[in-house]
Amino acid sequence: MTEELQKQIGEFREKAMRFSKGEISVKDYKSFSGKFGSYAQRGAQSAMLRLRMAGGRISKEHLKAIIDMCGKFGIERLHCTTCQTIQLHNIPFEVLADLMTDAVENGFYTLGGGGDFPRNVMVSPLSGIEKEENFDVLPYAEKAAEYLITQIDAVKMPRKLKVCFSNSPVNNVHATFRDLGFVSRTDGKFDVYCAGGMGLNPKMGVKVSEGADGSKTLYYIKAMIALFCEYGNYENRSRARTRYLQDTLGDTLTEKYNEFLQKALSEGGLDIEVQAEEITKQGVTVKFNSRRIIEQKQNGLYAVKFHPIGGNITPHTLKNIYETIKDMKSVSLRVSPDETIYIINCNGEEAEKVLTVTAGGAETDIEESVSCIGASICQQGLRDSQALLQTILDAVKPHSFAPDALPVMHISGCMSSCGTHQIGSIGLHGKVKMIDKKPVPGFTININGCDRQGHEHFGKEIGVIAADDIPEFIVELGKAVTASGISYKQYASEKSDELISIINKYI
Repeated sequence: MTEELQKQIGEFREKAMRFSKGEISVKDYKSFSGKFGSYAQRGAQSAMLRLRMAGGRISKEHLKAIIDMCGKFGIERLHCTTCQTIQLHNIPFEVLADLMTDAVENGFYTLGGGGDFPRNVMVSPLSGIEKEENFDVLPYAEKAAEYLITQIDAVKMPRKLKVCFSNSPVNNVHATFRDLGFVSRTDGKFDVYCAGGMGLNPKMGVKVSEGADGSKTLYYIKAMIALFCEYGNYENRSRARTRYLQDTLGDTLTEKYNEFLQKALSEGGLDIEVQAEEITKQGVTVKFNSRRIIEQKQNGLYAVKFHPIGGNITPHTLKNIYETIKDMKSVSLRVSPDETIYIINCNGEEAEKVLTVTAGGAETDIEESVSCIGASICQQGLRDSQALLQTILDAVKPHSFAPDALPVMHISGCMSSCGTHQIGSIGLHGKVKMIDKKPVPGFTININGCDRQGHEHFGKEIGVIAADDIPEFIVELGKAVTASGISYKQYASEKSDELISIINKYI
């Protein structure tokens, strides 16, 4: 695959340069470049590149490679995505193909990072180290990622396919409502869900199999691809996602899926064997008073939680982290679906050092808010979600609200839900609001979404708030929660009428 991709980069280079000269339309370039994990940014003066990394896993070697590539090509802005990847931004077109080549040579596939292809395989970020997990699902996900890479040029699907693996009911990869989700069980097997998704017309997934053996994982993926290719909508892109199979197939979806599964099993050749990584590192127990420290199931080892504001991070920050951990045994990074970075397998003494070097990130719930890259960069975006988040944080800072007085917000620039607004305690997505018959920038507000397995549901849409009014609304909400003497989570549950009343003032 590396050799094949390197061959294709030559064609990419030629088209990227033609596009930069205005010889190819934005639409035609986008349909080509997405396959390579790259899109033109708004204004078509520069590009972004999405690094594919199964489960958001970044070794120290890969971290160093990212830092070096940024230095070599002058990249200053990176963004952690809700699909557990890192995007490089503001890339000049003349160096884009060279950067892509370097990425491949350093072990980062960019192929399938966009377009109508299998996307980055998602995994619970603390898989293998989380105390409450059923079992480590990462080894299965890595096998799935290897298999899906081989399908990128082998199969033409109607649209993208997102596959994920959940290690516990926390379900922060949304395995019960993705295109294909493997949900771990206490007996070491998987329940399999398919045809779910967020965005326009969101749907929870359909459980199509119970007690699936992990050794058969690739057969389930092959069956899902076959089902999607057979019944997916190749004519209408707006309905060409797997969630619309629920409309197309209705009650027969499970039956049809299992027909393809049985066919794949009969053809054979895709059984896998995995071995969970054994962490033998000697722990050192330290008592911490920090919400950013997580005790691992390995005694005396810790994960340090670092949430860069808005998911945005600089190469300088990554370099500081690398210099701190480079000689620490077994320490690595995981990018989470909520744009958090976890530095894992630190003993207590190491965790103290990592905690210090990652100061400056989120320290409160609202500072951990999730935001897509926004309309200042994204061609699809309707509103600048990043600017809104920063304005909100600037507005609440002087009030010094308690860390849990305001929730983690999920902000999307448009309905596509790249900021996963539909599962947020408060979710916002870009919209137009009419005031005195004049359109002004606005955001639709959703409340009380939840992604926890067994309790998952999409948030309730309340209405549209003018973008300029949102910071004032959030400050008023913070004051009301503070006056109540309880956390926002309790407030939203126990004083829901009061919450709605505050929202209605701004709608």
